[in-house]
Amino acid sequence: MASKRFYLTFVEKNVRGIIEPYWDNAPVTCETIWNALAKPIRVPASHAMFAGPEIMTGLPKEAQTFDPRGVPAENQTCFPIAGECLWFYQAPNLMKGLTDEFWEIGMFYDNGGRIFGPLGWTPCNIFGRMTEGLEAVAEACRSIRVEGIKTVEIGRIEG
Repeated sequence: MASKRFYLTFVEKNVRGIIEPYWDNAPVTCETIWNALAKPIRVPASHAMFAGPEIMTGLPKEAQTFDPRGVPAENQTCFPIAGECLWFYQAPNLMKGLTDEFWEIGMFYDNGGRIFGPLGWTPCNIFGRMTEGLEAVAEACRSIRVEGIKTVEIGRIEG
């Protein structure tokens, strides 16, 4: 399975990183995200508010090809390391006043991240780690704090 990887590209900055999925530690999450990304997605990425060095994006409707409640808790942590990617699903009405659901893919671009939100510590499935291009991608991630939302493309690499 090592030949199945993901990529994340900052479209405006033309920088790309390669993500090695954690097939052994998060097999259902990896397979689910793999299938959802049958076609690459282009989505706005914003900087996390509570988690520290993380960018986050929603999984768009066209990639919501699965029941998110069927993804089990796997390889969860509240303290990801640089380059790690997370999957998180927030059901409608999970938090007071938030009636919408949220399908999140996030990426931590530096150490010191913590998965903490309005309800406190929030363990998430960690499904892979960016092993190539992290330095350039991290610079693009940092720029979001000053320049605002950027477009990222996330897709699959086979072979």
